[in-house]
Amino acid sequence: MPTARQALLEAAHRALADRPWRAVRMADVATLADVSRQTLYNEFGTKGGLAGALLRQAADGYLAGVDRALTAPAPDRPAAVALWTLRAARQDALVRALLTGHWAEGLPRPDRRPGSRGRTGGKPPPAPEELLALVRDRMAAASPGVTTGRCEIVLRLALSCVTVPVPDDDVTDSRALRLVREATRPVVLRERVAGLSGPSRTAGGRSHR
Repeated sequence: MPTARQALLEAAHRALADRPWRAVRMADVATLADVSRQTLYNEFGTKGGLAGALLRQAADGYLAGVDRALTAPAPDRPAAVALWTLRAARQDALVRALLTGHWAEGLPRPDRRPGSRGRTGGKPPPAPEELLALVRDRMAAASPGVTTGRCEIVLRLALSCVTVPVPDDDVTDSRALRLVREATRPVVLRERVAGLSGPSRTAGGRSHR
């Protein structure tokens, strides 16, 4: 059974799907969650506190999905993360905004002013560059043979597909996924071949005859 906090966050997310954040009232969220308004204020303090917690939840949910994607077979991990990024951004406007930094009209926005945490129970959600760095480093650590720079390229390619969708790719993401695989496979193969063959020249720079 969800806690009161979880129920309130789910209710706030449902309310946001129906109307812009500025039109979402705290009383409406409490009613949707079937808890008292006092409980809502005890958990989050203010509407800004509720917005911060809602955004943090979206970021944490996206990162949890990244971790699940990284359980794929090693060669497919960068592509799996890219595919999850595409789908998560498509399904949740908050995730899309957190990843791209482009906040559609009607969405709550993070308050990064000092002392603005209220009762959200944690720091504000990561900025887009911080979120990209978190995912990039997790990808690199879990993807043998793929450099940190290549992981960042894959992520930025996925984000470009979020910002400018690939035509006729709304369901399968097959074309976007193919682009990502083309961006990673050559490097993985070259590094594997290099590792198997070893150096081809002597220390003096001359090849063996």
